[in-house]
Amino acid sequence: MAQIIDGKEVARRVREGIAEETARLREQYGRPPGLAVVLVGDDPASAVYVRNKERAAQEVGFHSEVHRLPAETTQQALLQLLEQLNRADEIDGYLVQLPLPRHIDPQAVVRAISPEKDVDGLTPVQAGRLLLGEPGLRPCTPQGVMELLRSAGVDPDGKEAVVVGRSAIVGKPMAHLLLGAGATVTIAHSHTRKLEEVTRRADILVVAAGRAGLVGPEHVKPGAAVIDVGTNRGEDGKLKGDVRFSEVEPLAGCITPVPGGVGPMTIALLLRNCLEAMQWRSSASSKSPVS
Repeated sequence: MAQIIDGKEVARRVREGIAEETARLREQYGRPPGLAVVLVGDDPASAVYVRNKERAAQEVGFHSEVHRLPAETTQQALLQLLEQLNRADEIDGYLVQLPLPRHIDPQAVVRAISPEKDVDGLTPVQAGRLLLGEPGLRPCTPQGVMELLRSAGVDPDGKEAVVVGRSAIVGKPMAHLLLGAGATVTIAHSHTRKLEEVTRRADILVVAAGRAGLVGPEHVKPGAAVIDVGTNRGEDGKLKGDVRFSEVEPLAGCITPVPGGVGPMTIALLLRNCLEAMQWRSSASSKSPVS
């Protein structure tokens, strides 16, 4: 039977460390890290995510702001708000919750975010730093996956890793983080032929395709570390992963459940990114590595 990787417990430990560091920074600089979230429209899932981020930021002692804008907000008005956040001294990092209403170009929004405050790690500057292996702010979910692998004692160095999914938010940065950790990495996706033959090579299998139940035991090498990033809402309203957990769990070496696996880590790493952004911005002795 596989080791079940408890994302809630790992995230709790990460948040505890952040709370301790926040107290130290408050004493050193006279203020805590500041995190802002911008929500445009009334997408129910996005509203839940934003409330969770707000609550988590408050629990670790951050200064927290949520800017809730109506769905009819123009792109120009949104960009003006982002410019204000770029200039706000009390805000060390912020994000714009996706998806956005159709009349707003998400790429224009991402490009308007100051790279030094880009706690989602999505701006071209931060993406380039990841590609080049330079210090910077990394996308939260892939970082969370790396934390979960470490917690399970899985060292990617020298191992073969397969990432199923090629999004700019998870798949591509996930591949680069694994590559940076010494893994040999393959990215698979919807056009990959004979997917099961590709994934069965993996010592580390990260599934982020957004298709419920895509991966079963026929896709998994015995003893592999299986990380399920999928969060699909079933007809019964329950969250389901991209991996058929009950079928794969007896075969895997370790595996994350859905819910309770990768999900809690995303917010924890968002908080860590904001804390690091404050440290870089506040440091007078060295140039910020993310500006």
